[in-house]
Amino acid sequence: MYKIGTLATHVSPAAPTLRLRTRTHPSMAAEEGVGTTATFRRVYETLKAELLHDSAFDFNEDAVQWLDGMLDYNVLGGKLNRGLAVIESYKLLKAGSEPSEDEVFLACILGWGIEWLQAYFLVLDDIMDNSQTRRGKPCWYRVPKVGLIAINDGLILRSQISRIFKRYFYGKTYYVDLLDLFNEVEFKTTSGELLDQITTNEGKKDLSKYTADKYAT
Repeated sequence: MYKIGTLATHVSPAAPTLRLRTRTHPSMAAEEGVGTTATFRRVYETLKAELLHDSAFDFNEDAVQWLDGMLDYNVLGGKLNRGLAVIESYKLLKAGSEPSEDEVFLACILGWGIEWLQAYFLVLDDIMDNSQTRRGKPCWYRVPKVGLIAINDGLILRSQISRIFKRYFYGKTYYVDLLDLFNEVEFKTTSGELLDQITTNEGKKDLSKYTADKYAT
């Protein structure tokens, strides 16, 4: 099963269309009594709306509806602990100073990047494992009319991380580091998945191959 490892956290001038525009997002308007989870989920709606209307590709209405449902089913399906942990960790790293609205927004963006990555892993993992359910409901590929379209959906989820990061982090000093970090996590996760797949290959199960040395990395 895919499991995300721990994520720690030549720059070109940012293109005008990719500059940070946090204060234009109503999802981040200051509200008394609104918790971190509610704020985090509002940022999701902002990201989804931007992806569904990405000017880089002319999605027709059928594609927009498909992506809308696919994102809600897979990205929102979990407890969001990974993404929320990014926000709380950032607050701790601020060492007592209150993070600004823009800083919280960017922490939410990074948190959703992790949730998107997890969704990508799980969609493909369920297909490889021939799983039936995920998070108390049918795996995405087992939803009627989805089937192996889920493979492409998984790849779309991964590519959307790059779209999100380019929009909000492009031009920042840590932009390349974020991309490198996510690529490194993906490499290690997929390499670990290979070990699982060849060890439990149907008809050739050999549990003796599950050793601490093999999975130490």
